Amino acid sequence: MRTSDWEGVWSRGLIVSCQPVVAGPLDRDDIVLAMAQAAAASGASAVRIEGVQRVALVARSLAIPVVGIVKRPVPGSPVFITPVAEDVRALAAAGAAVVAFDATQRTRPSTVPALADAAHACGVGAMADCATLADGLQAWQAGCELVGTTLSGYTADTAVAEDAPPDFGLIRALALQGVRVVAEGRIRTPQQAAEALDSGALCVTIGSAITRVEHITQWFVQALRPR
Repeated sequence: MRTSDWEGVWSRGLIVSCQPVVAGPLDRDDIVLAMAQAAAASGASAVRIEGVQRVALVARSLAIPVVGIVKRPVPGSPVFITPVAEDVRALAAAGAAVVAFDATQRTRPSTVPALADAAHACGVGAMADCATLADGLQAWQAGCELVGTTLSGYTADTAVAEDAPPDFGLIRALALQGVRVVAEGRIRTPQQAAEALDSGALCVTIGSAITRVEHITQWFVQALRPR
């Protein structure tokens, strides 16, 4: 995509992450597809889908772009999201318009430039899931079209409480460097989503607050407990 395409298609858009709790009652292909269809019908600009098979199912059923990922452990590395170039190529072949991958500066099986290059060689966009400003700037310099704050708060160096607010500071810091930022991580309300855009994000990804019934239920249950 040209720069103008990224700004036009994704600007102020909502990406809905349709990833059920693993092994939960909603963790079924037909339900993931239904979630994605409901998100598209309600105005989502794109959906984020995990797994090659599910990416293929959703991509051939929806007109909006699919951000594809694979989650799997790799021996000797904490990197879990789309760890190697083979995953990138499989997701692209399945129909992902963008492939997202862990772009942290941790011990990893494939470098960030190698993953970005693999995406571009397949004719799809590259999204870097980052935890820090250094991660994001490295990924941007490697040619990733989108840089997400996805992993801020979820690595050993950035860990925060589960109910911590989104990392608006990281969004602002990346945006000030001219990075095309996808705000992602712990965004639970429309107000927080709007604040992410005000902080400089190009678009926003929401997962649990829309598609994980278990998490939403737990938030309410905890709020109703005696204090």
